[in-house]
Amino acid sequence: MATQEAELSGVFAALADPIRRDMVARLTVADATVTELADPYDISLQAVSRHIRVLQDAGMVTRGRDAQRRPVHLQAKVFDLMTKWIERYRRQAE
Repeated sequence: MATQEAELSGVFAALADPIRRDMVARLTVADATVTELADPYDISLQAVSRHIRVLQDAGMVTRGRDAQRRPVHLQAKVFDLMTKWIERYRRQAE
């Protein structure tokens, strides 16, 4: 249980940043490269890579290899973890 709590803490910490939340929202539509993810932001590719690294460390995304592309892929299982936590407390609050 402690491992699950640590994982959940990492996910919520990663989602504390609005750029990372936006990246997650965009990745629900399709995988994207770092360059594609960086497009709407006025920050460096290096900064975008750091945001992706935080999401990776939280287990929210993985990096693949597709020929010359290295797409970032959202891990849907993380939503299950968050949903279970939210539902548990939502039921208690009702």
